[in-house]
Amino acid sequence: MNLNNTVACPLDCFDACEAVLNDDKIKGNENHPTTKSKLCLNFASLLKENYLENAYINKEKATLNNALEVLVQKLKDTDASKTLYYKGSGNLGVMQSSPKSFFSEYGSVFTRGSLCEGAGEEGLALGRGKCVNPPIAKLIDSDVIIVWGRNFSVTSPHMYNLVKDKTFITIDPISTPIAKKSELHLQINPKTDHELALLLTRFAYMEDMEDEEFIEEYGEGADWFFDLAKSRPLVSYEKTTGISLSDATKLFELIKGKSVSLMLGLGVQKYYEGVNIMRAIDSFAAYIGLHNKDKGGVWYLSDSGYGYESPFISKPKKKVDLPEVDFALYELVFIQGANPVVSSPNTQKLIDGLKKSFVIYFGTTFNDTCEYADIIIPSSNFKAKRDVRISYGHEYIAVSEAIEEKQNNSISEYEFTKYMFDRFGFTGLVSEDEAINYYLNKKREDYSFLDSFEFLEELEVENLYEEKEENQYYFLTSKRKDSLNSQFKENDYLYMNPSCDFKDADSVTVSSIHGKANFIVKLSEDIKNDCVVAYAGNKYANYVTPHKSDEEAFSAIFQEVLVSIELS
Repeated sequence: MNLNNTVACPLDCFDACEAVLNDDKIKGNENHPTTKSKLCLNFASLLKENYLENAYINKEKATLNNALEVLVQKLKDTDASKTLYYKGSGNLGVMQSSPKSFFSEYGSVFTRGSLCEGAGEEGLALGRGKCVNPPIAKLIDSDVIIVWGRNFSVTSPHMYNLVKDKTFITIDPISTPIAKKSELHLQINPKTDHELALLLTRFAYMEDMEDEEFIEEYGEGADWFFDLAKSRPLVSYEKTTGISLSDATKLFELIKGKSVSLMLGLGVQKYYEGVNIMRAIDSFAAYIGLHNKDKGGVWYLSDSGYGYESPFISKPKKKVDLPEVDFALYELVFIQGANPVVSSPNTQKLIDGLKKSFVIYFGTTFNDTCEYADIIIPSSNFKAKRDVRISYGHEYIAVSEAIEEKQNNSISEYEFTKYMFDRFGFTGLVSEDEAINYYLNKKREDYSFLDSFEFLEELEVENLYEEKEENQYYFLTSKRKDSLNSQFKENDYLYMNPSCDFKDADSVTVSSIHGKANFIVKLSEDIKNDCVVAYAGNKYANYVTPHKSDEEAFSAIFQEVLVSIELS
């Protein structure tokens, strides 16, 4: 085996690092444009993971062959329409999608939508026709970077290192690490990002910063969008957003005459109207001319598969909304690379459903969902299988070769798919080499140029502030440095501003109309006084979140919730 091969990080993050194995040590690939020579903290944590070493049947150790045999027989004995294929993002890579081919051919129900970026992606695509990031060189060449609802230095440390000397402006309800590094932090009220976009559009007009050339050549509906922006007095925007007109003025002082990049995050779109909230922000960006320029642009979670045709055919007959999945409706649930017990909304409903179904978990590590699995099938870890990682943060791919021997009791996603195809007599699965070589040989083009842009013309967003009672809080979620969603170090605390009526280490019960859970309080000045924050991966957070999809993209609305808190 060649011990100088590259290996791609499979974690669900923007950077998509690539490392190399030299002298039995894995380190960052200095030839990779974004990774360079240093590994991020999450990749370092991944290298210390305890991977599954055994298959399990009814919580008893079993051989891989026995576990697969039980699965095959169970599938043959079950009506396919009463089975659910549930895929997560715990391990990313093009080969991770190969099992979709089998379950589609078999006839399982699939999920649609997202627990992550779906509403934002749909919002951008409605305006542009696609959701594709510009080349990262345009970010590097820009003068000012506006970070809106994204903890940029934490979620994208490699990308951040390429631009860390730029001028930053942060828009976020939380005083995040990037906010503390910024020249200006607009600590916006939750779910008012669309209103701030309209306010800033008004300021752009007053500052003579509208991009008339872009609007004339590519835009449609700009006048309607501006009519939205001027439909209310400036002071009303100031009241709802919590952003003073003087701070809005400072933002324009920082960006006027500069090339600007806008780095968008998940926080702005975790609401029922997340699609149009994102459209409002992107329409503001188009109004001031951030698109189709030599420098700057707008970044989000790009559609990493844009321009590719997946070699794995998947045409499921039926799909259900991912945030609204009811496991109890299915006789068999196959969960791949996911931890829905922690990561999906309305935890108690999910647990109750898993207890009523026959559950198969297929993944690399033991997680909370495994507690409810009837069969556990170990997937080979990322160092023991070939794959290609396409980034949703930048345009570069990362390549994984098998740099260590596969454990006898594990199976890669592709090997699993081929095994199932053979056992069921299905045909049409491409070879592993063919699938991987397709991505390696296809030139990734720049699809970010916009031939047209449709501005947002109508906007109706329910104001949580009008519903909020005095003793209620906005429930927010955020990323943190030493974990990635439900992976690595746990942090199950509830973060509150010191001005609240609780003390550090208080045990509290948090209640919403969707459920309740107990937390331990940690006080922090980083949190707005009418908000509480649970970091991604908090095991109790989703007991209080809505088991409901957004209005357009079948995606989760984790922050569409108000909570009450009392001492336990």
